[in-house]
Amino acid sequence: MQRATFVAGDWGTSRLRLFLCDAGGAVLDSIDGPGASEVRGAFPSTFDQLLSDWSRRNGALPTVLCGMVGSSFGWAPAPYLACPALPEQIADACVELRGPRVHIVPGLSCRNRLDAPDFMRGEETQILGALQLQPTLRRGRHLLCLPGTHAKWAVLEDAAVREFVTAPTGELFELLCSHSVLVSDNGIGTAISDEPAFNQGLAQFRRFPHAGLLHRLFECRSRRLNGELASDASASYLSGLLVANDVGGALQLLAPAGEMTSVQLIGDPQLTRLYTMALAAQGLESQAMDGAAASLAGLVHVHRLLSHEVAAHGT
Repeated sequence: MQRATFVAGDWGTSRLRLFLCDAGGAVLDSIDGPGASEVRGAFPSTFDQLLSDWSRRNGALPTVLCGMVGSSFGWAPAPYLACPALPEQIADACVELRGPRVHIVPGLSCRNRLDAPDFMRGEETQILGALQLQPTLRRGRHLLCLPGTHAKWAVLEDAAVREFVTAPTGELFELLCSHSVLVSDNGIGTAISDEPAFNQGLAQFRRFPHAGLLHRLFECRSRRLNGELASDASASYLSGLLVANDVGGALQLLAPAGEMTSVQLIGDPQLTRLYTMALAAQGLESQAMDGAAASLAGLVHVHRLLSHEVAAHGT
């Protein structure tokens, strides 16, 4: 059995995932725990309790954490690193805790194409992992999409995160499903389960590509009222409209005039599948990568960079 060498952890808003890793980054064991929003104020004790068995068997291991653990309500604030940012710069900007046995990965910030401040936290580690899992991303210019509650579209240039833009696509979908009558008369959220309705939403976007999102949303209700859309298909239709709008807007901002022909997707397989369909509908190819695997690969890479830095200083 391989010897445990370090711990990697993705501590998001709603969930913590800890991985016990060997020197090569292979996972020996894993633990799930409460998210940062639940833990508030009790990060050290929660961390110690969850790692008690591992620590008893392996001693105090170095740990690399990413996600909301470094936010304003996290264990310790990890400031946002301004773009452009290379992997080595991200590792260098990690916040040290406990001597320093624990490192927290910083988020990233930029001034986006709309001349607005923009931020990401957690996705930067997934991008670092994507660079390890897909080496072709390390050279040239690439467009990445990380769909989710707050979808991120990032531009890579020779492994540096140059800029990005955020779209609250998932959050808007959840709000409209749960707190409006557009999708259902009782305001109860509905799952995306009707692929034809999703594709119908994509097609509607293509029919009127210059129409604003606000002038599209009521269709989710009006098409139900006149019988064009089944009541249980409204959520899928809404998702198609929102995802198509997200994809179309991001391409217009970051890849105008066909500058990009392919997009690297990183995220939950169900979400990346929807974005694959939306990108294909607009004539673009895409490759999908599991977000959890990318996050772990990013944490492993940060640990290696930090270990090399320690070795170089002879400590």
